[in-house]
Amino acid sequence: MAGFDLIIFDCDGVLVDSEIIAAQMEAKLLTDAGYPIDAGELAERFAGMDWKNILLTVEKEAGLLLQASLLDKSEKMLDEKLAKSVKGIGGVPQAVARIDLPRCICTNSRPHRVEAMLKRAGYYDFFKPHIFSAAVIGEKRPKPAPDVFDHAAQQMNADPSKTIVLEDSVHGVEGARAAGMRVIGFTGASHTYPAHADRLTEAGAETVINRFADLPPVVEALSGWSEFA
Repeated sequence: MAGFDLIIFDCDGVLVDSEIIAAQMEAKLLTDAGYPIDAGELAERFAGMDWKNILLTVEKEAGLLLQASLLDKSEKMLDEKLAKSVKGIGGVPQAVARIDLPRCICTNSRPHRVEAMLKRAGYYDFFKPHIFSAAVIGEKRPKPAPDVFDHAAQQMNADPSKTIVLEDSVHGVEGARAAGMRVIGFTGASHTYPAHADRLTEAGAETVINRFADLPPVVEALSGWSEFA
């Protein structure tokens, strides 16, 4: 796959099926705090956003004071829930083995959570030590800021224009595109919704897949085709 220097994977909703678990718990917390919302709506509206920014958005929209009371409580609850119940997305080891490229992870989640989820799924050894969290690098700006992608390219000695990214959220796609990278959208996790693929394409994904078996041939095809050809 001579056309690329690097492949980057998001974690939540791409490697592990964690977004639906987070959406269910966060929807209950928001509903109990006076902002009724179900898990499906939350997953669609806020996919790719960290909990702090979800709370800030809801505060502005509804005029509620939520952040101080819910931020720490939810983080601890979600860590415990994910560590016990998260599952890996099927087909990751087989797909990774077929893609002859350096690889890493770029995520908004905190390092301890990512490590716990990947270990539970059995995927940690496929990616360590190249796991980069927006929560701890630079100015700690989460996606859709490009910071974590810029950092990964520098650390991996990769040309951003020759980097391919697999993302499940609009924020992730926008962040990768802002970093000058090419993007494949992913809709194979439980939080997907009817307009998911269209939203990812509109944000800048060149194509969208819903299973890991399709990733190696798609990367191979894109590696021989310039985005600006």
